[in-house]
Amino acid sequence: MRRQSRPMQITDAAPSHAEELHRREVRYVVMMVVRAVCLILATVLVTAHAPYLAIWVPLLVAGALIIPWLAVVIANDRPPKRQYRLSGRLGHTPPDQRALDAAPDVAPPERKVIDAEP
Repeated sequence: MRRQSRPMQITDAAPSHAEELHRREVRYVVMMVVRAVCLILATVLVTAHAPYLAIWVPLLVAGALIIPWLAVVIANDRPPKRQYRLSGRLGHTPPDQRALDAAPDVAPPERKVIDAEP
């Protein structure tokens, strides 16, 4: 059994601003790397006179032009608030957390009432 490096999150609190920003930065960098790969691959295909050049080069150039716009839009987007998430609209709600019931054969303890005035 492998141990997880991060503890399990058991709260409904939103992730911290720093954690959210890091996720968005990583997503942006990955998309820009994909853009660079598109440009490099288009250049290599043109210089190598690869077959189906008329199909691949426009696709790769279109990807290299569209990906930066998508990267900026996605990097600036914040995750939706809990009330606006799709899972809430589909009727999937987490089960209510209930306290454990006492055993039926155990009587509830007597409670003392302490009154401040006689």
